[in-house]
This record gives sequence, structure tokens and C-alpha cells, in this order.
Amino acid sequence: MDFEQIKSILSITAFTVSEQAITIGEVLLIPIFIYIGLLLTKWSVRLLTRRLTNHNTDPNIIHLMQRVFYVIAIVVMLITTLDMINIPITAFAFLSGAIAIGFGFGAQNIINNFISGWILMWERPIKIGDFLEVENTKGVVEEINTRSTRIRRVDGVHLLIPNSKLLENTVVNWTLRDNLVRATVSVGVAYGSPARQVADLILEATLAQKEALKEPKPIVSFEDFGDSSLVFEVNFWIQSNVEGGLRVAKSNVRFAIDDLFDKNDIVISFPQRDVHLDGAITVINSSPVK
Repeated sequence: MDFEQIKSILSITAFTVSEQAITIGEVLLIPIFIYIGLLLTKWSVRLLTRRLTNHNTDPNIIHLMQRVFYVIAIVVMLITTLDMINIPITAFAFLSGAIAIGFGFGAQNIINNFISGWILMWERPIKIGDFLEVENTKGVVEEINTRSTRIRRVDGVHLLIPNSKLLENTVVNWTLRDNLVRATVSVGVAYGSPARQVADLILEATLAQKEALKEPKPIVSFEDFGDSSLVFEVNFWIQSNVEGGLRVAKSNVRFAIDDLFDKNDIVISFPQRDVHLDGAITVINSSPVK
């Protein structure tokens, strides 16, 4: 088979697109061109990655640049391939429109999170370092990305929360304006205890702690006459951006209250019940019969 025969075979029309004949030679040329394009793309990505790594670029940015480069390369190869075989892009207008509509429905959550991420970064209701409470989950914000926000939970676990969830749901930001956090400690004492002295001892125990701020001043309140106790409560403020600091401060106040109550003979109450029996009680001897 000589060259002219091969040329004539490659010139045979394989199919037609928009009244444009596509020959067998052009069909065979497409995979060759795509293969060469992919090789050049991989080589370019490796070169780009090496240069960015040498400049100590953030790995997340490097990964993003790789994805963007691949998308651009695919688009360029697609357009170039269509141009080589003389197929106008308008021939795929209907198909591209259908793909765009499908992509819009499928990616609506991604687009929603993307827009929400820009809103979070623009309005700044949540900032890096804030202590959040989201659906009974507490943690510190470590990074705000365009799609999700990374939070380090109090137990050390990292969570990726979609940005739209932070805008659409109730979020407690403990440190939105400052690091002031209010703590509350309750204690019950036995009936008959001197209430005024108890309140003074609780305030003394609270002010003795270095974590408790003098301003705003701690407030001790006589909350209620409970079933088995006189209930007192102290509210005080601390500077903290983690839940652990709050727990430690409350624990220290409880230790101090227990020590002062013990020194001043104040009894911390415990549940008690009085049982009244009406009528006579008959005791039956149920000794075993021999």
C-alpha cells in the first residue's frame, strides 16, 4: 500500500457535524493531539509546582494552581481540537447550554458556600481565632476558606463546616467583640445557714481567684429556697477564648468555696426526705419453722 492509497483512505468521510465532513484522518488525529497535550500539561504542572515549592508557597495555593492550570489546559485543547478539524464551536451551543444548566443545578451548594465564604470574609461576623458554638459543637476558628471554615474542636478534632451553614443557622460567637466570658457557679447550703455570711464567703472565694476579673465585679445572688437547700449563685467574668479556661476557672471557684465553707462550718446540702407513716406498724415474726 503506497502513500496515495493511505492518503485516500484517511480522506474518507467518517461522519458529519453541522454539515462539516469529518474524515478518518481527522478522527485519528484527535487522540494523538490529546495525548501530546496531556504530556505537555503534566510537564508544565510539574515545572510550576517545583518553582512554587522553591518559593515556600502554601501547599493549598499550589494545589489550587494545579487545578486551575489543568482546567485551562483542557479548555485550550478542546478549542484547538475543534479548530483543527474545522468544527465550529457553535455546533455544540445546545449541548453546552444543557451542560451549563445541569452544572448549575448540581453545583448550587458549592456556589452557595462560595458566596457565603466571601460574605464571611467581608462582613467578618466570624474571624480566625474566634471561639464558636455551632449545634452543641465548640471550637476555635483556624481557617476561613471560600467553601468551608475549619474549626478545631475542644477535644482536638478538626471540623470542616460549610460556610452556608454558618450564615443560615444560629452560631454562638463567644469572642465576637472581646474575650470576655461570663461564668456561673451554683451551690446549695443547708437550711439554717446564715445567708448573708454564705453570700460574703462565696464572693470572697470568687475574688480570690486570679482568673476572675474585678471589673465587671462578681455578683452573688440568693436564687431560691430549694427542696433541701438554700440555693446561691455567683456570676463572674474571665478573659478566655477556649472552653478549657472557663472550666478551670469555675473549678477553682468551687474549690475555694468548699474550703471557706469548711472553715466557717457552713454545710453544703444534700437531698433529704421526711417520711411520715400513718397508722400502726405491725412486725411479723417470720422465723423459719424447724
